[in-house]
Amino acid sequence: MSKTIVFYLISHASGELVEMLARNAVTQLEGVEVKRRLWKMVRRLDQVPEILGVLATAPGYVLHSISHSDVRAAIEEGCRRLGMPYQFALEPLLGQLAEYSGAAIKSHTSSGDAFDEDYFRRVEAMKYTLAHDDGIGSEDLDGADVIVVGVSRATKTPTCMYLASRGIKAANVPLVPGAPPPVALLRASGPLVVGLTVDPARLAVVRAARLSALNDEANTDYADYDILRKEVLEARRLFIRRGWPIIDASHRSIEQTASMIIDMLRKRAGESH
Repeated sequence: MSKTIVFYLISHASGELVEMLARNAVTQLEGVEVKRRLWKMVRRLDQVPEILGVLATAPGYVLHSISHSDVRAAIEEGCRRLGMPYQFALEPLLGQLAEYSGAAIKSHTSSGDAFDEDYFRRVEAMKYTLAHDDGIGSEDLDGADVIVVGVSRATKTPTCMYLASRGIKAANVPLVPGAPPPVALLRASGPLVVGLTVDPARLAVVRAARLSALNDEANTDYADYDILRKEVLEARRLFIRRGWPIIDASHRSIEQTASMIIDMLRKRAGESH
């Protein structure tokens, strides 16, 4: 039985290098089918959140050729946050050549693009969102523009990453069955709080695929339909009690969900003036 892996390829140029390396590596593996997703000409920090949003939708392996230290650091930090393995295309060759020759490795310290206010706004939003993903930093949420709340695998992370690519500081707080919501979430008064919900049957399929990808077939409660139905119902009840707007993400793309949140933020900003 063949195993399918998702190969995420990120290139600072045409993508030929990472594609060649990926193709040659895969031919050495038996019984493996590969799905590839390639990003070309990745040279700016504001491109990173959108990429991370896609990575968050499905487990995979990241191979990149980004040498600019700010962009590379953002991609690799995002991969670490998502628990996704990654590899710089020139390692370990680059390190071994440097050791052999005694030469220092050049460090490209910036992406070299013109910086403006919008650029820095997106960078700050990306940093904030990465630092407040999946409950991280949930004790301090007042700096967010929006807090996205929902059960596991309700597309919170990719939605927040997409929002960050638009310069919006988005925190992601998961609801854990049997555990109360974080106190800081309930006390947050400045940020907009949005509840994401999803059809239990669809959620069961997504979670089962997640367990299969992680080779965790024993955790049956995670994808059990009856348990999920109660979990989603409890989440919706919380949203209604708190008066938080609810978005059903079952049949919406990440872009559509994020667009609805952006509209809510704009309306909220208009009402405050």
